[in-house]
Amino acid sequence: MKTRSLLLATLIATLPAVAAAQEPPKAVTVVEKEKGAATITEAVELQGIVTAIDKTRRELTIKGGSGQDVTFTAGPQVKNFKQIKVGDLVTLNYIAALGIELKKGGGRLRERIESEQAMVAKPGEVPAAGKARTVKVLADVTAVDAGAGTITLRGPQRSVDLVVKDREVLKDIRVGDQIAATYEEALLVSVAPATPPAPPAPAAPAAQ
Repeated sequence: MKTRSLLLATLIATLPAVAAAQEPPKAVTVVEKEKGAATITEAVELQGIVTAIDKTRRELTIKGGSGQDVTFTAGPQVKNFKQIKVGDLVTLNYIAALGIELKKGGGRLRERIESEQAMVAKPGEVPAAGKARTVKVLADVTAVDAGAGTITLRGPQRSVDLVVKDREVLKDIRVGDQIAATYEEALLVSVAPATPPAPPAPAAPAAQ
């Protein structure tokens, strides 16, 4: 089963098009399963309004949907910081995907490969910054406890015990098999200009 690389790429490409008004937090989880493989994808969107700006310290104070204020420092990766104004809408999008695939028989070299990618706004675009990370691991199955619903995996650096909620998955796993896992996550914070107030409705003509 393919992991969510395409989903991550699509999200990264579309995130700058933020909404025009503050909305409540949104979250969605998608689970896909087939024989010997599974993928779990989670996505979260949070929004808040900029209530204060310290341009010297590059600090933003943001009020979220809960009504609480949060202050954080916008690092140098946040381009076009000077464009941010009080009343602007801040949108945070986060997506994470974990894909696992069973490799019957094993025999492959255990490995771990990790990569990161930074995302910054181009000159003239809305202020934004983000990052994406991918971790790929190939590990040996060293123990399977169907009764406890656990599996022990030995990677290139260490061994871990995992609890498998869907115990049907354990039926096909044997000691000596291998598990290929790919974890991907992307985070992007973007700022949209404040929405201008709607023009007042024209007054009704006076009755004659």
